[in-house]
Amino acid sequence: MSSLSSEPQVKEALGLTNDQTSLEGTIDFIEFILEQERLGKQYSRVILDENGNLMGVITLKDIDDIYSTCHIGTWIGHHYWGKGYNALAKSEILYIAFTVLDLEYVFAGAKLSNIRSQKAQENLPYIRIGVQSEFPEEHRKLESQVNSPCILNVIEREMFLKWYPDNK
Repeated sequence: MSSLSSEPQVKEALGLTNDQTSLEGTIDFIEFILEQERLGKQYSRVILDENGNLMGVITLKDIDDIYSTCHIGTWIGHHYWGKGYNALAKSEILYIAFTVLDLEYVFAGAKLSNIRSQKAQENLPYIRIGVQSEFPEEHRKLESQVNSPCILNVIEREMFLKWYPDNK
């Protein structure tokens, strides 16, 4: 995981430091994820290729049971970019978000500087793009977390589940 997140393209896209992508930083990240999952605030899974090799991580974070919302975050090693793994991982974890965790909205954001992430989200058939004015608090939360201007998008349960069975 450390070697994948240390790739310059991944590190730059995520805004990670050398400390965060080091072995110790990666262990700290895993411990944080496990604690957040224990508290019911996060649901994370590794993304594996056909041979069981680690490709990245996908996370439902900031799970809010009161408002039935969360944010989705994904990163994949540079070698795996552009091969459809991100979209596949998203569809699988979104199915869990809406059917197991019973969420209504999953927010997806991207830094304005991360054109690749924005384009990847725009290609998802079940997403609504540019919902900052509709969900200003979620937009503020996202920009505060990443300390950068962002676009906010949303995946809604009804729209996603209408799409999902056709894709199986």
